[in-house]
Amino acid sequence: MTPEDLDRILASEEPLVPSSGFAAAVMEQVHVAATAPPALPFPWRRYLFGLSMTSVLAGLCGWMLAASPVTEALQTGYASALAALTEPHVSLALGAPLASLAGTYLLVRLILGFTGARR
Repeated sequence: MTPEDLDRILASEEPLVPSSGFAAAVMEQVHVAATAPPALPFPWRRYLFGLSMTSVLAGLCGWMLAASPVTEALQTGYASALAALTEPHVSLALGAPLASLAGTYLLVRLILGFTGARR
């Protein structure tokens, strides 16, 4: 197509007329949109109530666990295992595989969530 053809097409004064039924189809869609029920609002009150109750219960459980004698027994029983895991050469050796496993799990869950696939 040459520039002269474009100029000729653009210079023509043929009126643009929509195809038959176009206006009726548009008006039908406008009517459908106007009569559609409003969208459901997000339940912010329930969400905030659930979030606050979860925070309160987590804090209460943490406080009760910190105050219990079972925690002290567990801390003394696992002190040697925790000391061994906090050594730099052990924590670095365990950190990379655990991080890669956690990252792989999160990526798979993310992909399954986006695709809607089941396990």
